[in-house]
Amino acid sequence: PERKSQCLDAKNVNCYYHTIMSKTHSAKYKNGTQLPLFIEKDEDGFYVVECPIFEGCCSQGKTLDEALKNIREVIGLIMEEKANKELLQNYHPKEMSLHTITL
Repeated sequence: PERKSQCLDAKNVNCYYHTIMSKTHSAKYKNGTQLPLFIEKDEDGFYVVECPIFEGCCSQGKTLDEALKNIREVIGLIMEEKANKELLQNYHPKEMSLHTITL
């Protein structure tokens, strides 16, 4: 399942915060590991999605569903690396929130 909340960033562009259930190729992580995602709708109407847990883990899509599908594929590829498997194995946040400030 996915959980979503919506906010406005400093540029008044819609941004979304999602938590997805990780569906990677490794059976060890199929049991509902949750990963945070930041999603922002850009000026061209594309949804840009980033998983802040993994450096450089981002994708985009014309629709929100397409962007989420694409980031799942990217995460699947990232999880093939041993260092990222270890990073995820040690990832256990107790609380997560998204805040914005106006400058």
